[in-house]
Amino acid sequence: MLSGYRLMWIIVMFDLPVVEKAERKAATDFRNTLLDMGFEMSQFSVYMRFCSSQSQIDTYCAQVERNLPVGGEVNILQFTDKQYERIITFSGKAKQPSKKPPEQYELF
Repeated sequence: MLSGYRLMWIIVMFDLPVVEKAERKAATDFRNTLLDMGFEMSQFSVYMRFCSSQSQIDTYCAQVERNLPVGGEVNILQFTDKQYERIITFSGKAKQPSKKPPEQYELF
């Protein structure tokens, strides 16, 4: 059984310049790269992905770093699934139920 203290989440938050056409293209390319890597949009410029280990987090961090656009700021946040369980989400003024982590498949 996998522990909620070993299962991890990675969040990539970014604020990129989009004034010039080339900047907009770079920001779109970065966003699409995150989607191709399996991230899902949580909010505008905030993408998250569930990971099964710290080594997987390290791999994704390295991939994000290799694809950083010029300019702007990118932050990577990582935390355990147990910490994620404590997230409080509102849509408008309505409190939303906690999201469940993706199902894990066990081999053998």
